[in-house]
Amino acid sequence: MGFARTCSVALVGVEGVVVEVQADLEPGIAAFTLVGLPDKSLVESRDRVRAAVVNSGADWPQKKLTVGLSPASVPKGGSGFDLAVACAVLGAAERIDPRVLADIVMIGELGLDGRVRPVRGVLPAVLAAAGAGYEQVVVPECTVGEATLVPGVSVLGVRSLRQLIAVLTDEPVPDEDPDERGRPDPMLSGLSIPGSGAGMGLGGPSHEGHGLDLSDVVGQMSARTAIEVAAAGGHHVMLSGPPGAGKTMLAERLPAVLPPLTRQESLEVTAIHSVAGILPPGTSMIDTAPYCAPHHSATMQSLVGGGPGVARPGAVSLSHRGVLFLDEAPEFSGRALDALRQPLEAGHVVIARSAGVVRLPARFLLALAANPCPCGQYRALGGECDCPPATVRRYQARLSGPLLDRVDLRVEVDAVTRNELAGHGPRGESTQVVADRVRAARERAVARFAETPWRTNSEVPGHALRTRWPAAPGALDEAELDLERGFLTARGLDRILRVAWTVADLAGRDRPFAQDVALALQLRTGISRGVPMTIGAGS
Repeated sequence: MGFARTCSVALVGVEGVVVEVQADLEPGIAAFTLVGLPDKSLVESRDRVRAAVVNSGADWPQKKLTVGLSPASVPKGGSGFDLAVACAVLGAAERIDPRVLADIVMIGELGLDGRVRPVRGVLPAVLAAAGAGYEQVVVPECTVGEATLVPGVSVLGVRSLRQLIAVLTDEPVPDEDPDERGRPDPMLSGLSIPGSGAGMGLGGPSHEGHGLDLSDVVGQMSARTAIEVAAAGGHHVMLSGPPGAGKTMLAERLPAVLPPLTRQESLEVTAIHSVAGILPPGTSMIDTAPYCAPHHSATMQSLVGGGPGVARPGAVSLSHRGVLFLDEAPEFSGRALDALRQPLEAGHVVIARSAGVVRLPARFLLALAANPCPCGQYRALGGECDCPPATVRRYQARLSGPLLDRVDLRVEVDAVTRNELAGHGPRGESTQVVADRVRAARERAVARFAETPWRTNSEVPGHALRTRWPAAPGALDEAELDLERGFLTARGLDRILRVAWTVADLAGRDRPFAQDVALALQLRTGISRGVPMTIGAGS
């Protein structure tokens, strides 16, 4: 009887669970049994592993073989267990010393020819292995860059099972036959899963090298101020106005205004994209804010996450630490929009399925764009709207009150005039100028919240903001009056205070004054409060 064990990782959402892969050989009729709550793709690994072992020059044991995945109560899926199963079988057959395998975590899919193919979720898998105390990890060669992002772990990248067997048995490592010139590298296929994110607009125009700049937007000074405040404080923003006014242009330029991601944020974003199977080939770490713009026909599951079995990340998680842009927001289904309430408030989404409960990070900046009516010409200067009043009301009511109450900034975007298009009006600032001001405001907020778990004004609970960092005396008088009149909810008052702190950070003030609160009210309600819609020390 032979026995060997090694380890791999099962992904539950964006978190990994270390799984012990055990192989046992007993005399009897040759059979291969896989136990431990595997799914269909994992059950099929029996045929892949057998073919890979034989084509790698090793003998397949002609005995009764049982492979167990422990803990058996954790659902396991995917092809990333192939490498661990093959090595455990070879260890039980004494082709590899079982003692060498015991403390190694192996992640990778096997081709029938023995090649080691990449799988999704390498980064969170290695993070889980490091958290469990393992120091040696084996991954496909083309994902070494992703795995080495985790400190304190020795990473071995292999291109085939033959190479791994040679390394573990101290034999000469064979060279793989080079691919034919001009043919694509088959190892890179599998790093991206079709349908996982390409249709969601992931990556965004600002990340495709087209040189989009805020200075390209003509006019719209109020909307530009709202974009700057949203980026500086992490506030959600809604832009409403007629078609062609520049709402989409402003939203597309929002990610470039956001500051670069910190290392911890980069690890979070990269792990999510790796699990989703949309990490671009050759990319080791994502250091810029992601941008996701799903089509208005997107389902609730594609927005918040879901799918068969263990839930997969949706658009709210793919835009974690970045921007989720919903163009033509009233055209989205009401169920899909209302499903955004929890992640908007909590910064994460909890999805319960029969296979388990998954908690996915979802701290994103929501940008909504909406027309005032189905034809888009309602209240437009010179426009002729043919929509009946009842139709306009129904269209605008598609965005529910509880959802809009979570949106800090609501700005009317007017149609561009002839003089503005001709360049006679003032030109707006470039992305670089605005981004520098946003970065300085973020640094002030980080310094203020240094001893807390928060980093932006939008994350701070209202009670803490009112008690620990009060505004200037009398600054909130007008906002509290709106609360008494019923124009603001208690949540709305807290959000006004958060926006006022962001305005003060952008203006370089140590706390919000009455003009900062007035600008915050103006940005939220759209009602003029007698202050200019600009940011600056003299505003």
